[in-house]
Amino acid sequence: MAAALIKLTAVISLTISLFLALHNPRISAFSTNVEDVEEDYILDTPVHHSRSRSRFLARIIRKGMHCNLINNICNGVPANNGTSLLYCCKKHCRNILRDVNNCGCCGKKCKFGERCCHGTCTDVAFNVNHCGKCNKKCLPGVRCECGSCGYA
Repeated sequence: MAAALIKLTAVISLTISLFLALHNPRISAFSTNVEDVEEDYILDTPVHHSRSRSRFLARIIRKGMHCNLINNICNGVPANNGTSLLYCCKKHCRNILRDVNNCGCCGKKCKFGERCCHGTCTDVAFNVNHCGKCNKKCLPGVRCECGSCGYA
């Protein structure tokens, strides 16, 4: 009887965890893009569109904004003081310098455990210049292991 109760409890908790993970993408264990959060890109130079009513609005592009051949507002557009480079990938604006699904160019996916650092897929588990995340440098002589500087 006790063994059946333990099994039932385990099944119920796994079912609830799976349900929560599938309905909340921010806590999903199945998410492949940790850096895929909403953000706005402030363009380095304004884009002029006939539909734009404000010069200020013509300087901001929301991540994932729709683009197409007619309204291609993010084709090679630098943003955020040169730290972002926007391209229209599958009809949506993407930053090819940080997007793990479009790293360096549209459609180039990084492997599991890699991050897109400056448009290059980088293994952040053992890279002393990108230890655990992009641009996190370890001190001289300290190794990067398992994404931590000086992990012992």
